[in-house]
Amino acid sequence: MVDLKSQYQKIKKEVDAAMQEVIDTTAFINGPQVGLFAKELESYLDVKHVIPCANGTDALQIAMMALNLQPGDEVITPSHTYFATVEVVALLKLTPVFCEVSQDNFTMNVDEIEKLITPKTKAIVPVHLYGQSADMEPILAIAKKHNLFVIEDNAQAIGGYYTFSDGTKKANGTMGTMGTTSFFPSKNLGCYGDGGAVYTNDTELAEKIKMVANHGQRKKYIHEIVGCNSRLDTLQAAVLRAKLPHLDTYCDARRKAAKKYDEGFANHPNIKTPKIEKYSHHVYHQYTVTLEGVNRDVVQQKLSEVGIPSMIYYPIPAHKQKMFEQLGMRNGELKITDWLKDHVISLPIHTEMDDQTQEYIISNFIKIVNSLA
Repeated sequence: MVDLKSQYQKIKKEVDAAMQEVIDTTAFINGPQVGLFAKELESYLDVKHVIPCANGTDALQIAMMALNLQPGDEVITPSHTYFATVEVVALLKLTPVFCEVSQDNFTMNVDEIEKLITPKTKAIVPVHLYGQSADMEPILAIAKKHNLFVIEDNAQAIGGYYTFSDGTKKANGTMGTMGTTSFFPSKNLGCYGDGGAVYTNDTELAEKIKMVANHGQRKKYIHEIVGCNSRLDTLQAAVLRAKLPHLDTYCDARRKAAKKYDEGFANHPNIKTPKIEKYSHHVYHQYTVTLEGVNRDVVQQKLSEVGIPSMIYYPIPAHKQKMFEQLGMRNGELKITDWLKDHVISLPIHTEMDDQTQEYIISNFIKIVNSLA
């Protein structure tokens, strides 16, 4: 699904030198590279504050803790997402309220949000899924109308941006109250271990986020609030600093590969390619299609038989997970979300894709689907 080894070989000298510098200085925790990476990412995103942390799940938890959300507060979020998005909601004893998604672009259906708002609602968590922006302009308008926080889950769409109706462009994760991201190795900007970050334009909130991520302390041994211990390793920051200047190139390579897939599958009656919304600069963390009129699981099995990897994101949506069943948090029917779990399939996409490999994938995928239709 990804080729991290080939990607590393192209920037080996930069990465090796960056990591060696950390080893030579032995500043393994909160070394200077962490602060430098934060500043460089702030510049790239055009956001005032980036607070690195240990992983993307921690980033979501820290964001919600910094907002002082209380047990029982409701958080509106899609169910068709990686489980971490809703896991932290439950961990903090908040109540997830699951919102339907669009069948065309897989992100939160903005027409459904206001129907879910109650006096207990405190936040909306849109997910920029598979590399495509959620429709932020109406989401922000709804949040402003109802005085709600917006936490953008940007774990899959760093490098992408949203275009507002007036032509203004803003990086994913920088439009709401705050954004969170993951630097898991397979991400568009990935380190060589775990890593994450929270970002915001609110200076006061940024100070709170820093405190939460650092045991609730502003000064050592003075703990003002309940926090946690979540920091980006200096070695990982060094890797991210080496890779950040290449991020746009990486995203362009993914977009090129996606275009080749789109052209290869164009007008196929059983394969529906992802819809590219006019407001979204899609960066294709995943290339996900829906299959109709064929058994998706059999297609995946036959792909494996000819050496083509694929993934199903996500086979059990959050609202159907056993954890929420036990907590009595299953709230209503999500017909599109439930339909997607049986029809989506993601094909390999990464920065090192070559035409020959893609042609093999496209031709075999079509051949398999045709044989089962």
